[in-house]
Amino acid sequence: MNLEEIKKKDESINSFIAYNEGVDGIDEEAGVLSGLRFAVKSNICVSGMLASCASKTLEDYVAPYDAHVVERIKSDGAVVVGMANMDEFACGGSGETSFYGVTQNPNAPGRIPGGSSSGVAAAVAAGFVDAGLGSDTGGSIRNPASHCGVVGFKPTYGLVSRYGLIDMAMSLDQIGPLARDVKTCCMVLDSIAGYDRRDSSSLNIKVGTFTKDLNPDLGGVRLGYAREFDELVADKEICSVIHTAVDRLVDAGAEVVDVSLPNLDIAIPTYYLNVYVEFFSATRKYDGRRYGHKIEDVCGEEVLRRIILGQYISQKEYSGRYYRKALKARSLIRSELSAALSDVDVLVGPVVPKLPHKIGQDITDPRVMYAYDVFTTPVNLAGLPAGSTPAGNVEGIPTGLHVIGKPLEDQKVLDVMHALECN
Repeated sequence: MNLEEIKKKDESINSFIAYNEGVDGIDEEAGVLSGLRFAVKSNICVSGMLASCASKTLEDYVAPYDAHVVERIKSDGAVVVGMANMDEFACGGSGETSFYGVTQNPNAPGRIPGGSSSGVAAAVAAGFVDAGLGSDTGGSIRNPASHCGVVGFKPTYGLVSRYGLIDMAMSLDQIGPLARDVKTCCMVLDSIAGYDRRDSSSLNIKVGTFTKDLNPDLGGVRLGYAREFDELVADKEICSVIHTAVDRLVDAGAEVVDVSLPNLDIAIPTYYLNVYVEFFSATRKYDGRRYGHKIEDVCGEEVLRRIILGQYISQKEYSGRYYRKALKARSLIRSELSAALSDVDVLVGPVVPKLPHKIGQDITDPRVMYAYDVFTTPVNLAGLPAGSTPAGNVEGIPTGLHVIGKPLEDQKVLDVMHALECN
């Protein structure tokens, strides 16, 4: 599919906000990603291309350099087709808050694609690109991957450099791949994972070859499943799809073990209290003096909500009441996940508790939107690797299986995702 064909078909999906006009004339270099076409979320810098975070604040900001991950995929022969749409400044889980308009879900027409990496997931699902790069702060790769019926993976925090990512919450953000299958995700991860001295959170460790080591044999693999997953699912049809997917993994040789996550229900308030404070801090540079517009003057409702709440919580007289308690709760969630994973290889369950709502549906309570994140946010709070892989459909609407691993055991997560794909 050439660029003009992509542009024409994308008129009804709105997955891109800017295109690489010379993409059809690029002679790809030899490399592990040679010939693969990519969508890049518009909060990841690509030299010479618009990095607006789908906002009016940065509507004219052209990145002067490549993010570390973009350097890596380019050096391995990949081609960037364009900058993908997203929720404004990654604030949102539906793909509806973008300054450039809502993104459609190619595999569930009329419904949200999920977010905030909405455009990347939609571009992959529509077949415009082979893979894409998104960012995941509390599920922003896995949520749209589940809704759009594609594969999405959030690596262990620090495994992939965040240099060149316009951050929302630096202690939670992680760049990761989306693709149509697990093997392609592994190929992208082989390219982008590894130490980068420009990112202080980057882990200086030896990284394996994820594609070469990919193994769908689940003999002896123990899968943890928490009853709290089923209790918190709103659309119960999702439970049936997830249990069927887990049964397929058992048929492939895995064993299911019951585990407990009694404090799973506090993950959302814990996550958002951390996000509000970090996002407020991150946006102080958007004062309209050096570039762009002053963010409070032009941003959307959800962005402004997070700025105001972050400013409030950050005040000295309130930090103890809210933020410090949220940090303690974050430690509790991290310990609880560690305990649940201590006797199993990975945890499995649903990615989202409900099906994607219809585009334009009036949701006046932001907590209804935040509820999509109940299963994904704990992973970011603990810095764990996790992925979403298609599990099946509910009345034609895709939903994904969530696979969560121990720190730096990304390969085991990918193996289980691949096993479901193969069985």
